[in-house]
Amino acid sequence: MKSKLLNRTGEKTWALVFETDDEVVAELLRFAKDNRLGGAHFTAIGGLRYVVLGYFDWQQKEYVPIVIDDQVEVLSLIGDIALQQDEPKVHAHVVVGMSDATARGGHLLKAQVRPTLEVILSESPQHLRREFDESAGLPLIRI
Repeated sequence: MKSKLLNRTGEKTWALVFETDDEVVAELLRFAKDNRLGGAHFTAIGGLRYVVLGYFDWQQKEYVPIVIDDQVEVLSLIGDIALQQDEPKVHAHVVVGMSDATARGGHLLKAQVRPTLEVILSESPQHLRREFDESAGLPLIRI
């Protein structure tokens, strides 16, 4: 993944360009750690050759993985980065287009890029924090 800082004043903004075989969530997390991001939001478009979506099972309080082992178009990828126990955590949802023009979407658990993923990421002026919520079974942002 390559990055370029587009705006240095106020809310910093970067362009991140992922290349074939980059793992999206791992690279976003590495970028957040390297740049000490405690709060950010991002959007992206591009292509993936493999993606694992997650559907949150409310009864079991866990994500059920949905594997798509096929080339797809990223129609929409949105998410945020917040601190959880002083470490950045990526939370993203994605909608992907299939070859028959149908769409599938959910929580982004894992994805491999092919050929590229173009991300615009903006730092929030204040850090966001996630805390575990017993009733939801998930770490949720607290403001």
